[in-house]
Amino acid sequence: MGPHPAVAAVRLAVRAALADLEPGDLVLVACSGGPDSLALARAVAFEAPKLGVRAGAVSVDHGLQAGSAERAAAVIALLATWGLDPVEAVRVEVATAGGPEAAARDARYAALDEAADRHGACAVLLGHTRDDQAETVLLGLARGSGARSLAGMAPVAGRYRRPLLDLERDRLAEACRAEGLDPWADPHNTDPAYARARVRHEALPALEQALGPGVAAALARTAALLRADADALDAIAAATDCAAAGSGIPSSGSGISSSGSGISSSGSGISSSGPDIPSSGLDCAKLAAQPAAIRSRILRNAAIEAGCPGTDLTAGHVAALDALVTAWRGQSGVDLPGRVQAVRTCGTLELTRRPRPEEVQ
Repeated sequence: MGPHPAVAAVRLAVRAALADLEPGDLVLVACSGGPDSLALARAVAFEAPKLGVRAGAVSVDHGLQAGSAERAAAVIALLATWGLDPVEAVRVEVATAGGPEAAARDARYAALDEAADRHGACAVLLGHTRDDQAETVLLGLARGSGARSLAGMAPVAGRYRRPLLDLERDRLAEACRAEGLDPWADPHNTDPAYARARVRHEALPALEQALGPGVAAALARTAALLRADADALDAIAAATDCAAAGSGIPSSGSGISSSGSGISSSGSGISSSGPDIPSSGLDCAKLAAQPAAIRSRILRNAAIEAGCPGTDLTAGHVAALDALVTAWRGQSGVDLPGRVQAVRTCGTLELTRRPRPEEVQ
């Protein structure tokens, strides 16, 4: 007699996510102890040894609730009984910049990156589900952040992998019940102070009631389609050279890093010397000649490369940058998040990051 259908579905998804790894490779599961990540960790513990893949886990303690350290320790102790190794709980300090949800996410990913680097893990597995994807799409739609935001979460993004994006949250809870697991219910998931909780418990149910069942699945399909379009446009933008001559950006090649993360330039990294930190220069005439979809991507990437946090960069910011290129009337520069300023000078768009006082030597 085989496993419960929900358990089999999770195992199949994990098997597919690990299929390209080599024997001896190490993967880490990010596990909070909630039903999604717990079901994921259980499936990884079952599937990884079959493939010869080593598997460990990290539980990030955000310190936002009483008893969080004890809970993280209990999660790690459970995962160790399943044969996962290494396993560890990592305590992080959550800042306030960008709001509590963004700050907690930033702290979590920083901790996971550090753990992956320290242990030499080639992949970190996350327990995001199809319902999480639908919520992400709705949140992006509310922000008006463009196609990339509406594309939601990618199944694979660098070292991060999301094996469960095609599975419903209820399916993961069902798998936990079938395995006799007792997952933790995070009270933040039902706290209306958080935008995602409101989308989960108010917006999506209202859409289901008004439009019928299947809204979450439709939003997830939309994300996949938009992601393919956004990837294609990003690739075109990466092959488009709009670097200004003499700006410090290599004149050969695309002027954009091959990862699509931003415009590259010698000396464009953030340093601690000087009153201002120059990042990149873009030829406004070349930019203006590009289709809007390509131009906006080049501008967004340039801003991020200059030091602007991608999560804080809105469509309004990009539109203001675009106006410096396509509707130049002698207007002043544009202030961007991350203390980045964009100024048009002699037909060149220069992006400069102003350091904090403590960064100036």
